[in-house]
Amino acid sequence: MKKLVCLLFLSMPILAQESYYFGTEKYNNTIPAPEKFFNYNIGDLHTRYDQMLSYFKELDRLSDHMKIESMGHTNEFREQVLLVISTPENIGKLEEIRQNHLLLAQGKLKPGANTPVIIWLGYNVHGNEPSGGEASILTAYKLLASENIEVKNWLKNAIILIEPVINPDGRDRHTTWVNSHKSIDPVADKYDREHNEAWPQGRTNHYWFDLNRDWYLATQIESQNRLKHYHRWLPNVVTDFHEMGTNATHFFEPSKENAENPLVPKEVYRSFNLTFAKYFQKTMDEQGSLYYTKESFDNFYPGYGSSYPDIQGGLGLLFEQASSRGHAQESQHGILQFSFTIKNQYNNALATIRAGIDNKTQLLNHQFSFFNKVISDAKTSSIKAYIVGDEYDNNKLRAFQKLLMRHEIEFFELKNDQKIDNQMYSKGKALLIPTAQAQNLLIKSIFERPKVFADSLFYDASTWNLALSYNLNHKALNEIPVLGEIITKIKDLNSDFNKSNYAYLVPYTDYLGPKFIQLCHKNNILVKSAFKKFGIGGREYGYGTLLIPVQYQKISEDSLYRLLKDIQTKSNIEIISTNTGLSSSGVDLGSNAFNTLQKPKAAIIVGQGVSPYEVGYIWHLTDVKIGLPITKIDINSFNNVPINQYNTLILVNGNYGSLDKNKLKTWVQNGGTLIAQKNAIDYLVKSELIKEKLLEPKTDTSKTTYENYPNLLGAKNTGGAIFQTQVDLSHPLLFGYTADKLPVYRNGNTIMTKASLNINSPITYTQEPWLCGYVHKSTLKRLGGSAAASVSYDGYGRYVLFTDDLNFRATWHGTNKVFLNAIFFGSLLTKPGGAEGEEE
Repeated sequence: MKKLVCLLFLSMPILAQESYYFGTEKYNNTIPAPEKFFNYNIGDLHTRYDQMLSYFKELDRLSDHMKIESMGHTNEFREQVLLVISTPENIGKLEEIRQNHLLLAQGKLKPGANTPVIIWLGYNVHGNEPSGGEASILTAYKLLASENIEVKNWLKNAIILIEPVINPDGRDRHTTWVNSHKSIDPVADKYDREHNEAWPQGRTNHYWFDLNRDWYLATQIESQNRLKHYHRWLPNVVTDFHEMGTNATHFFEPSKENAENPLVPKEVYRSFNLTFAKYFQKTMDEQGSLYYTKESFDNFYPGYGSSYPDIQGGLGLLFEQASSRGHAQESQHGILQFSFTIKNQYNNALATIRAGIDNKTQLLNHQFSFFNKVISDAKTSSIKAYIVGDEYDNNKLRAFQKLLMRHEIEFFELKNDQKIDNQMYSKGKALLIPTAQAQNLLIKSIFERPKVFADSLFYDASTWNLALSYNLNHKALNEIPVLGEIITKIKDLNSDFNKSNYAYLVPYTDYLGPKFIQLCHKNNILVKSAFKKFGIGGREYGYGTLLIPVQYQKISEDSLYRLLKDIQTKSNIEIISTNTGLSSSGVDLGSNAFNTLQKPKAAIIVGQGVSPYEVGYIWHLTDVKIGLPITKIDINSFNNVPINQYNTLILVNGNYGSLDKNKLKTWVQNGGTLIAQKNAIDYLVKSELIKEKLLEPKTDTSKTTYENYPNLLGAKNTGGAIFQTQVDLSHPLLFGYTADKLPVYRNGNTIMTKASLNINSPITYTQEPWLCGYVHKSTLKRLGGSAAASVSYDGYGRYVLFTDDLNFRATWHGTNKVFLNAIFFGSLLTKPGGAEGEEE
């Protein structure tokens, strides 16, 4: 019916009224203009996401030039959509076009004159940068309703994919804020409440993650949904529309020359970026908009929306528009109107399409040869494959495999066990990743350890080695061993166990060991942990091994067995039955070396002055991966909250000067575990709650110039690098770890001296800790031998201190367990001394 309606009215264009966005053009009156549908002009209000979806679905109903693909749903269950726009002929054979495009990308089908270019317009990855989302509405209308010959030519020569809002949850959080604070006559004063969102603001998604950093890490549901569709299409051009400070103008690429990803072919930066920039220049000049290029932003990190396409045979394009952060705001250029920010984004979207059509042949030929060249170059490299594994941690290796699959990276089982450099890689517990495959540039990103950089200033992290972040054993191979089967499906644990009337043992070496504990607590199962090693039943067990005694439970043997079977299914962790408590070595199961684990009741301070990112990483870890409820207490409410109901309190990077320090101190003395990371440690030191010493950075600024002063300070900042630490495996914070070295991620300058008693600093930086990423030599000098984690005691409680973010962007699987151990074992951290509970 839709197509009949459209065909009936397709020949009945009207002359659109002159407007701010569309000028005087003929538009098809069967397609509702945005202002007719919403009953307000775009820019007069911020459009809610549900309204946007309603409009797009109406366009889909009325037009045979469009199809909506559902990509999935966000955490708050907003639908993620992809608008597919082209001619009715192309829409009718969309699957054929898509399949042929993938063959083209594989170098198996040469592009022809009628081969359409694939253009993906991505908007609004940051929720409170909404001009792009509004521009997507205008762009869809323009493409579907315009009678302009040029536009019709675009549709004939392209499949245009519009992702109107990459971050629907964050956008609606911001939209609700600005609309609810808007005056009839917009208040442009920057101090007005409309322009100052409440914490955590709308930039991030539900768990307060920056989705523009998640293309590579793929930890968030929005990114996982998108990557499935991205690899279904492999677009030739991808846009990434952002906003920046109100006093800025407009940025488009090229970005800084010394901030280019060395893995990306130079032609992307030297040819395509410069060619497309001429189109943006023309558009901005015609409308009199100020703009700049080359001065800022970088393409180092492969996980931006504007950089991921560059290593997929496409062209990623970044746009940054000065933000009105509301409907109108004062700036150094006068009052910046929301409608003006939208217009810049809209016109540059059209300029992108125009450039994509004009350069269609070059773009298609680039992608036709791109992956074949990647494979060819890999074959000439000395590195033929990477072997990756973990003998003790099934779930961590599974998580790594899922990541590889999301990026279409092929990997194989081992045919036989391999021992390399005294490290065992066993069949079923390791995998092989050949480098001669289409995604080799991503493989390089996952394993390379850069230390030399063209610049000392970074817009984001300077290294992103995922093999280190997962703390997996890995090795580059100069020849490929005999491959086993290609892995296309991740297998669940195949480990059954018999019912016991005595006890069950659970090795704690698996990544999801804390989840197992939480599930036991949730089901009121008593669980104990081994603080010493032991052997039983012909098997050796390490620190942290979980013990579930049968007769000490409040439920029957049968009920316990059924619950444990269910918990095993949910946690994918091995359970071993034992019918005796007598060990063959080490302590027996009835020893005081087995301690009962207290159920955590955890809270985290949130609110103004606290890093929403670091809170979000912890919230996501405990909520999504572990299933541990955590209470988020606003910093402004803390002094009135009865915190004695919690046994664990967490402080991330933030400003805590308003907290009642005496209340904190008393709570700790009464047995609480206070976990503090990064500059929260500074607060505890300055408040004299702990006696640890911090090493302050020293910067000689006496000879610098006014212009270079910010660069001098910036060069001293550790924006994101990886370092090696030495760990005490017998310490409860390290329970479950099997190697005495642990890579950590550092993106701050908090450096803490070792505790006077070495055992109170169970994680210390090695004397030469630098693994990869940028670090200033003065910082590196102070870092060697310092403490990465310390425990300070007061009364019956303790402070657990981490100088780094162990949960960075939900991808540091290697250090997550240290942080979780502080929660699950915190109450058992006591001052070193004689054994408790022993009497003569």
